[in-house]
Amino acid sequence: MELIRIPALSDNYIWLLSNENSECVIVDPSQAEPVIEMLSQRSLIPIAILLTHHHDDHVGGVAELVKKYPNIDVFGPQETQNKGAENIIHNQERIIVGSFTFNVIGTPGHTLGHVAYYCEPYLFCGDTLFSGGCGRLFEGTAQQMFSSLQRLSALPDNTLICCAHEYTLSNMTFAHHIMPENALITDYLAQVSEMRKNLQPTVPITLKNEKNINLFLKSDDIDLQRILGITTNTYAPIKTFTKLRELKDNF
Repeated sequence: MELIRIPALSDNYIWLLSNENSECVIVDPSQAEPVIEMLSQRSLIPIAILLTHHHDDHVGGVAELVKKYPNIDVFGPQETQNKGAENIIHNQERIIVGSFTFNVIGTPGHTLGHVAYYCEPYLFCGDTLFSGGCGRLFEGTAQQMFSSLQRLSALPDNTLICCAHEYTLSNMTFAHHIMPENALITDYLAQVSEMRKNLQPTVPITLKNEKNINLFLKSDDIDLQRILGITTNTYAPIKTFTKLRELKDNF
């Protein structure tokens, strides 16, 4: 399989996953034009679209792509039915399209019906998990997002995080603000700053690396709890996550 990253809008990424038969799956097409251009350049045959949630910057290109490729299958959670999804999928479902197999992981929080798709080693997680951060809570609760991130962090360490936005620099700036003495965070912020200065993408990133630098995956870290003034007990991780999300929203 080959992973292709397509920049779109101001900071979105559309993902394509292709096989040896030149078939490909499109994830969260915010726009149709750059996808059509890439398909033409690579002589790829689109067989499916996967949608993680209903926001326009993830579904904006669906109608035009379906019009151009009428045989394409569109998968998504219930909330994307009026955005073009004809195949409604649910948590723990398995999707098989062509030679691709995707496991659906329910990840409510950013939206109530948000899902992620895992096709080893690739995780297409939409706006749930970002490098260095996580999505805002537009519809769900902190507990839902915390639980969703716990499910994703349980995947193998070699999982490649294919998120839908280039937010890493701002996320790492926040992380460094919270834990300025953490060497791994400081070093990664410097690395990301240089990459973005050169207009290089910062994703995908392995889950193993993400666990080292993403504060939202470190809610059980005693040092982080201490910094945030959270008493270490059974409820400390969710309290830590909730506090982090509030601080990031106002950073």
